[in-house]
Amino acid sequence: IRDSPQGLAARIHAVATDPAHQRRGHARAGLTALLADLEQEGVTLYELYASGGVPLYEPLGFPSDPALMRMTRFP
Repeated sequence: IRDSPQGLAARIHAVATDPAHQRRGHARAGLTALLADLEQEGVTLYELYASGGVPLYEPLGFPSDPALMRMTRFP
């Protein structure tokens, strides 16, 4: 978490699930909990760096952009 001109910002660099446990909702549950906790801390800008996983990230509000998925929330 860091300060930015738009408020507090958080950068997520990696979301991974062990192959033996994939396709069970673990990554979605973990990322949903992380975003909720960060929002409670006052984060308003989220940057997610990902090379794939659009079906996971889009429903959570991250636009589909293979170079940078970025979402801004306003309280």
